[in-house]
Amino acid sequence: MPSTNELIVFQGKRIRRTWYNNEWWFVIEDIVAVLTDSKGPKGYIKDMRRRDEDLSKGWGQIATPLDIMTSGGMQKINCANTEGIFRIIQSIPSKKAEPFKRWLAKVGYERVQEIENPEIAMQRMRGIYKSKGYSDEWIEKRTRGIAIRDELTKEWGQRGAKTQKEYAILTSEISKATFGLTPSQYQKFKGLTTQNLRDHMDDIELILTMLGEATTTRFTKDRDSQKFPELKRDSKDGGNVAGSTRKDIESKLGKSVVSRENYLQSTEKQKRLVKK
Repeated sequence: MPSTNELIVFQGKRIRRTWYNNEWWFVIEDIVAVLTDSKGPKGYIKDMRRRDEDLSKGWGQIATPLDIMTSGGMQKINCANTEGIFRIIQSIPSKKAEPFKRWLAKVGYERVQEIENPEIAMQRMRGIYKSKGYSDEWIEKRTRGIAIRDELTKEWGQRGAKTQKEYAILTSEISKATFGLTPSQYQKFKGLTTQNLRDHMDDIELILTMLGEATTTRFTKDRDSQKFPELKRDSKDGGNVAGSTRKDIESKLGKSVVSRENYLQSTEKQKRLVKK
C-alpha cells in the first residue's frame, strides 16, 4: 500500500492525497481550490460551513487532520475520503462538480483495482516512468529498488520505528555510509530541489542504494532488532557494506560513482544513448 503523500492532477490543478485506513484521503483545501478557483480556500471553507449548517455539524466526521508534506515539512492538514469529498461538493455550486465527481470515482476505482491486482499498479508506474523518458533497463532497477525499500520500511515499522523523523534518520544512516552523503546533501549535490533523488540516480547509484537497504533488512531480521537504536546500528552496518562495494568500484574505475548527473534537462534514456 502507498505509504507516502502523492499528488494527482485534475484539469491541470494539483491535489495532494495520502493513504489512510485503506483508502485515499484528499486535502480539502486543494479540492475547494480546484472547484472554486478560489485564491483563499480556507476562507471559502469557513463561509461554506457557515452557509451549510448540516455540513458544519458533521464536519468532525468528514475532516480528519493527516500528515501531508508541505514546503515547510510534514504538517497536519484536514483531509476527507471520497465519501466526505462528495458531501463537500454538494455545498459548492460549480460547473466543475460533475466532471470532478466522475474523475474522483475513477481515481478511487483504479486504486481498488490495484489492491486486488498489484500488477496493475506496477504497470501504471512503469508507464509513468516510460512517459518521462526512462529506459526499460533503468525502470527495472527502479522498480526493484521500490520493492526492496518497501520491505525495509515494513520491518522498521514492525520493530520500533514510530515517526517520520525516525524513518528519515535511519535512511540517512544508510545513505551516509553508502555514499558519504545524507539524502538532502546528495539532492543538493545533484542540483535538485523538490525532485525525488532516486529518480535522478544512474544504474550504479540505484544498485548501491538497493544493496545498502537489502543488507540492512537482512541484518535487522537476522539480529531480530526491536528498538530504534538497534535499527540505527543495522542501518549503518548495511550502508557500510554498500559503501565498501562503492569504494572497490571506484578504485577500479579510477573515479567516483557518486554523480552530479541528473535528468532535469536530458532524459535518462537520452543520456544512456549518448554513453553507448
